[in-house]
Amino acid sequence: MPEDPSPGLTPLTVSLASYNIHRCFGTDGRYAPERTAEVIEALDADIIGLQEVDMRLLVDGRAQLDFLADMLACNAVPGPNIKGRRGKFGNALLSRWPVREVRRPDLTVRHYEPRGAILAEVDVAGQPLRVVVTHLGLNAAERRLQVRHLLAALEEGGDDMPTVIMGDFNEWRPTRGALRAIDRRYGVSLMPRTFPSRLPLLPLDRVWAWPGAGLKRLSVYATPLSRITSDHLPLRAEVAWEPHEVPGGWRRRAAITKV
Repeated sequence: MPEDPSPGLTPLTVSLASYNIHRCFGTDGRYAPERTAEVIEALDADIIGLQEVDMRLLVDGRAQLDFLADMLACNAVPGPNIKGRRGKFGNALLSRWPVREVRRPDLTVRHYEPRGAILAEVDVAGQPLRVVVTHLGLNAAERRLQVRHLLAALEEGGDDMPTVIMGDFNEWRPTRGALRAIDRRYGVSLMPRTFPSRLPLLPLDRVWAWPGAGLKRLSVYATPLSRITSDHLPLRAEVAWEPHEVPGGWRRRAAITKV
């Protein structure tokens, strides 16, 4: 029997979800953050990437993201794309695991709506996992530039860490478009239909896992409640890697720092 290349290290197993919450406004026009929290809780994911989080809107005196983090007992990482006197709006990350390092690359293309991403290193039982949350633009040329900037930001972080990329990519073309560049680097993504939530036709929301063998399951969470809570349906992914499946094996890290 071959010797274990990484003795004493356990597999990395984690569940994740990606969800465009549409500012907590449902398809019925109701502003119902409690409903959004109920859907996210039902996903039972360790790490959740959110888009269209409106921190300008309050829930019982708390910003929308703070409310969701409190309700779900998660660490919250904001990734606002829009910042103004009324507050912030954009991406967010919720995690049951400690978040160690965060970068927020700006993906804004001139003349278009501000866009960005969250690049976070999450400590999963002592093992590092790089998680990317983003929301790309509506214009095809805009998305191509945004993907180029996102891949450049990922290259800065090295390639020895298991990675999950998730978000609303606003790309519905199965064989064309900006996402081919991500497919070439991280493997071809699955394309379950998530939009519009009442009758999903378009695969706007995507999840990549690298190394690709780590993606064990990807599913759309479609229930009567999730169909009215947002105009997007959430995606839920399960990933797992053995230590020898990641280049360089698991890195041993120092004590966790607070973000």
